[in-house]
Amino acid sequence: MPIYSVAECAEVLDVSDDTVRRWIDTDRLPARRHDGRTVVEGVALAELAERLLEPGEALERDRTRAGSVSARNRMSGIVTRVKADTVMAQVEMVCGPYRIVSLMSSDAASDLGLAPGVRAIASVKSTNVVLEVP
Repeated sequence: MPIYSVAECAEVLDVSDDTVRRWIDTDRLPARRHDGRTVVEGVALAELAERLLEPGEALERDRTRAGSVSARNRMSGIVTRVKADTVMAQVEMVCGPYRIVSLMSSDAASDLGLAPGVRAIASVKSTNVVLEVP
C-alpha cells in the first residue's frame, strides 16, 4: 500500500501543508512515523478525500491553492474506489475539490495498479477522462 508525505497529501487534497498537519494533530487524518518522517497510508488519505466532498466539509477546506489546474486539464489526485468486472472498470478519484470518474478496461486499471489510495493524474479531454500514474 502506498504511503504519502505531508507535502504529497497537501498536493493531492489541494490544501496547504499546515492544514494537513492540523488534521493529523487533531486525529482527522491518521498518520505514523516512517524513517523519521510523518507519513499517511494511501487508504486513509483516500477516505479523507471522499469525506471532503461531502456538503459542509468543503467549507472547511483551505482554498488558498484552489484553481491550480493547468491549461491542459491534468489534475493530480488519489483513487478512492475501483469497481471492476471482467471487461470494464469504473475508477473514482478525488482531485482537490473535484470528484472524477473514469471508465476503462479492467486490464488497463489492473496494469496501472489502480486501487484505493493510489495516486494518479486525471487528464480530461472533452467527455473522456484518461488516468496515468505519476
